[in-house]
Amino acid sequence: MRVPLSWLREYVDLPATETGRDVQAKLVSVGLEVETVEQIGAGLKGPLVVGKVLTIEELEGFKKPIRFCTVDVGTANGTGEPQEIVCGARNFSVGDKVVVVLPGAVLPGDFAIAARKTYGKTSHGMICSTDELGMGDDGTHGIIVLPPEHEVGTDAIELLQLVDEVLDIAVTPDRGYCLSMRGVARETATAYGLPLRDPALLDVPAPNAYGYPVKISDPIGCDRFTARTVTGLQPEARSPIWMQRRLQKAGMRPISLAVDITNYVMLELGQPLHAYDRTRVDGPIGVRRATQGEKLTTLDGTVRVLDAEDLVITDNRGPIGLAGVMGGANTEIADADGEHALTTEVVIEAAHFDAISIARTARRHKLSSEASKRFERGVDPQAAAAAAQRTVDLLVLLAGGTAEAGVTEITSPHAPRTIAMPANHPDRVAGVEYGRETVVRRLQEVGCDVYGQDELIVTVPSWRPDLGEPNDLAEEVIRLEGYENLPSTLPTPPPAAVSPTASGCTAASAGCWPEPVTSRR
Repeated sequence: MRVPLSWLREYVDLPATETGRDVQAKLVSVGLEVETVEQIGAGLKGPLVVGKVLTIEELEGFKKPIRFCTVDVGTANGTGEPQEIVCGARNFSVGDKVVVVLPGAVLPGDFAIAARKTYGKTSHGMICSTDELGMGDDGTHGIIVLPPEHEVGTDAIELLQLVDEVLDIAVTPDRGYCLSMRGVARETATAYGLPLRDPALLDVPAPNAYGYPVKISDPIGCDRFTARTVTGLQPEARSPIWMQRRLQKAGMRPISLAVDITNYVMLELGQPLHAYDRTRVDGPIGVRRATQGEKLTTLDGTVRVLDAEDLVITDNRGPIGLAGVMGGANTEIADADGEHALTTEVVIEAAHFDAISIARTARRHKLSSEASKRFERGVDPQAAAAAAQRTVDLLVLLAGGTAEAGVTEITSPHAPRTIAMPANHPDRVAGVEYGRETVVRRLQEVGCDVYGQDELIVTVPSWRPDLGEPNDLAEEVIRLEGYENLPSTLPTPPPAAVSPTASGCTAASAGCWPEPVTSRR
C-alpha cells in the first residue's frame, strides 16, 4: 500500500515538521512493515508554471514532426513576453493551458533546463509531459493539457503536488484494513496519540424499496450488496488534478472520471467498488455461482471459461462480472475512445464477498486485482454503504450527476463478534504488568468496545476479522505498548532440577564430555 504523506495528513493532524521517515518509525513501532519512504520530486526546482499556448508553427524538413510555439507564462519569465519553445508533442492546440518549465529550473533526475538551439530555433524552456515531471504514466503519451480554469503563471509545482513523500507499506494478511488510507490513518493516529478524522463517517440514507433491483442467490458468497444509481453524468468531465495525483502517487493510473472515483474511494476506505453503465445492464443484478463452462469477457479483454465455484455478478443475459475480482466488458463505462455511446448513468456496486471464494477464483483464473487483494485479506462489511455514498457524492460533485433516491442494501444478519478475556491476560502473555486501564485503552484504540472489570467482554470491530480469541487481543495490547518494552531476561530454572547422576555426568567422564564414538564395521 502506497501512502502519500500529504493525503495521510487529511485524516490525522501530524506536526508540520514531521517527515515521512518520522512517520515510518512510528508505524514500525506499532507493528506495520513500512519498507521504503519515496521522496517524490526530490531535487525539483522551479520556475515551473502554467502557460497558455498562443501560436504554433509547424517546422518542416525533419524526420519527425516538430513545432515552434509561443506560450504566455505571465511574469514568470521576468519580462511578461511570450516564451518561445520547441516541442515535438502533438496533443495540444492553440489556447490550451500547459505546464512550462523555464530556464534555470531543475527537473527530476537532476535535469537542468537552459535555453538551447534545436531544430534551427532557440527553445527557452520546455512544455512538459507527466513523465518528465516524474508523475508516472497518465495514458496520454503526450504533454499535460490542463483544465482551462487555471491561471497563467500559477506555480505548477504546488498545483500538481509534485513534491511529496510516499510510504510503501507491506501489508501482511492479518492487516487487510491497512490496504486503505482509512486503515493506515487509524494506525497513525494511534501511534501518535492523535484523533482520527474517519472518512467513513458519512450521512447515509436508509435502504428503501425503489432502489436498483438486486437478487442474491448465494448469501454465503455475498452477505452484503449495496447498489446506488447516478444519472445525468457529463461525459466530458475529467478527474480533477488532485484526484489524479493521489491515484498516481498510490500507484494507480487515471482512466476516466467514473472509474477514477471508484478507485479513489477504494484507496480511501478500503472497499472495492464497481460502476456499471446502467444502459448496458439488462434487468436486475444478480449474484450466484457460475454454471460450469459459462464464459465472460473481463475488462482486460480476456475471454474466461468459468468454473462452477466462481461467484459471478449477472443480469438477464448472464455474467457481467467476476465478483470481487474484475468486471465484465459488456457493461463497462464507455469513454470517447470506445465503440459505445458515452456513459451518462451508472449503477454503483459496493458489496462484501467471501474472502476464500474470491481468493480461489483469483488464483483459478490467474487474475489478481486491487479488488481481489483486498477481499482476500478481509474487507470491512460495514463500509459498503459509506463507500457507495462517497462514490455518489463525488459523481454528483465532479461529474454533475444526480443521485437517484433509490437505495438498495441487501444484508445477511451477523451478530458482532465478542471475546471474553481476563483483564490480566495480556499481562500474563507478555510478562508485563499493564493493568486493566491500559488494556482497555489500547483495545479501544484498536476499535473494540470493552465492558467488564476482572473479565472483559470485547466486541471486535468489523474491520478486524483477524481478531478471534484472547491471544489476538493480547497481541494488540502488546504491539501498541511496544514490543521493545517486553522484558528480555531469560527464565531461571529451578536449582538442582537435574542431578549430575541423572544427567550421566560422573567424575569418570571428565567434566561430562561425551566419550568418543568408535565406528564399528
